[in-house]
Amino acid sequence: MNDAHLHLLVNHFPIIGTIFGFLVLLGGLYFKSTSIKNTAYLLFIIATTFTVFSMVTGEGAEKMVEDLPEIGHKIIHNHEETAEKFAILMYLLGCASVIGLISNITHHSKALFFAYSILVIAIVAVIVSVKVGTTGGEIRHTEIRNDMISTKINTEASSTIFDKD
Repeated sequence: MNDAHLHLLVNHFPIIGTIFGFLVLLGGLYFKSTSIKNTAYLLFIIATTFTVFSMVTGEGAEKMVEDLPEIGHKIIHNHEETAEKFAILMYLLGCASVIGLISNITHHSKALFFAYSILVIAIVAVIVSVKVGTTGGEIRHTEIRNDMISTKINTEASSTIFDKD
């Protein structure tokens, strides 16, 4: 197994884990359940752990695909920049989740404040996770690139014009 393969194996967990954790945390706040909130915190901590693995394997994956046709350095650089922002958010979310978990276990008076703070961080992380997932997908899935859609439309329009003759 190489770094590109490993990266593809682990890079979905931070995104999916963050989305699930966010939904579970919403449920925990709605039902006022400490157990459900703790489950969300654990999901965030696990997602953060996989973020570390994704970042570690990302550089090796980049080296394997950067010179392939139709990829280019710009697409990879865009994904890398977005992934770095996402990683920072995830590290913050993971650390805050540890604090939230400890505050729930110790019945700290600020546990609810931590829950809402973590929710805010999770909302931002979910938004950025969509962007990082899309930019990562654009590396090999040319069909989801904006420039490919406009190129295809222009090509189809041109061929339609020339086919009428």
